[in-house]
Amino acid sequence: MSLPQPIGRQKEVLYLPAQGHLAILGTAGSGKTTLALLRAAYLANPMTEHYGKTLLVTFNNTLVSYLKRLKDPLLDKVVIENYHKFARGYLASRGKLSGNSILSDPHRREKLINEAVATISQKSGINSIFINPLQVFSEEIRWIAQHGITRLEAYQDFQTIGGVGTRIEYKDRESMFKIYQTYCRLRQQSGMQYDWDNLASAVCAELDTDGSPRRYRHIIIDEGQDFSPQMIRSLAKAIPRNGSLTFLGDVAQQIYGHRMSWRDAGLNIEKIWEFKENYRNTKQIAQLGLAISQMPYFREVPDIVEPVSPIADGPKPTLVKHSSIEQEIEFVVQQALQIARTQSVAILVRDSRYLNRITPRLNRRVNLDEEIKAWKPQQGIQYYGTYHSAKGLEFDTVILPFCDNERLPDPEAVRAFGEPDAMAQAGRLLYVGVTRAKTRLIVTYSGEITRLLPSDTSLYERVRL
Repeated sequence: MSLPQPIGRQKEVLYLPAQGHLAILGTAGSGKTTLALLRAAYLANPMTEHYGKTLLVTFNNTLVSYLKRLKDPLLDKVVIENYHKFARGYLASRGKLSGNSILSDPHRREKLINEAVATISQKSGINSIFINPLQVFSEEIRWIAQHGITRLEAYQDFQTIGGVGTRIEYKDRESMFKIYQTYCRLRQQSGMQYDWDNLASAVCAELDTDGSPRRYRHIIIDEGQDFSPQMIRSLAKAIPRNGSLTFLGDVAQQIYGHRMSWRDAGLNIEKIWEFKENYRNTKQIAQLGLAISQMPYFREVPDIVEPVSPIADGPKPTLVKHSSIEQEIEFVVQQALQIARTQSVAILVRDSRYLNRITPRLNRRVNLDEEIKAWKPQQGIQYYGTYHSAKGLEFDTVILPFCDNERLPDPEAVRAFGEPDAMAQAGRLLYVGVTRAKTRLIVTYSGEITRLLPSDTSLYERVRL
């Protein structure tokens, strides 16, 4: 299979400098994945003076499978993998990773966090921080690790963009940091040196003392908005002085709560290339995506690129209201089965908990949240998964069920983090789901439509069943 043909200004990007840190920011549908492949082929070309082993790294396994499907002889010298495989491989090569040294069981992680909270609570006495639900402590521990914060002073001084990011007030950060340190100690005492969030910090620390030649001369980060600051820093450390790091991302799709500019994540970039043209979506779907990106919960998002509306025409996104969730499920199943006869179709949801009443009734289904060994999109298949799992992918038709106020944003997230933060997280997820659709988008709900969607009636066709 040959590489995708260059589109728009991609030929210009293909010949960007082969040294230093480069940033390419685009919008959903701007061809960033194609850019990443072309850039990789250029840097790994043995006929050039800048030739060197090249890593194309992304966040989720499904996108890795998709990228590998596009490999051709021009990419024989390119390694394609997700970040955690890169990190595990590097640490193992340095003798820093054993078979069971990563805490991967979320329930065991929660148990250790609960124990850490109880330990500090007993020592601290009455403190307002301890009334928070477990989810708050869990996400804050993840946030601290992903930012590579190792000192209380750094945690106390950290300023997030728009006041959003760390959810703990200044007066409570000392107690929170003690909880974080206690969790780390308990995890290590259980025989697990790492969890998925501090793996990047371990890579950074090891690279700082590693004087051996770097494994890769060039590294390309695809869907870079999903990478934590520490992941980006570790990849920047993983290239030699005569190498390059290329960052491709769409900050409107930032769904993992880092809430900081990539400029603050260790990249020394002098020039930014912006790609505003949308090559995936029809004009009608792109207009809805743009309207979502202009909602209040997108305010103060750094480095956002406002897209240019595409030329391709198509039907407006359809909002389908149902009298009951049972009727909604029946509609979604029948639509997916029918559409899959002639097009690629995906059912995407915020949380996989909502899929177990749909998927058993699909006849040829593929779960996007599982590691797909060989990506072969074809008619007759019903793809399904979370918004997260669909990052970087596209389908002729996308169905977004359960888009009502009772489920989106997640009520548990609203209770734990407050409405603004929960809206920001869920809104970015919804943006991802909407912009996966190439030609047709169907949004279903029962009750009241989610307040995450723009109220402009001209953006939709409305159907009531």
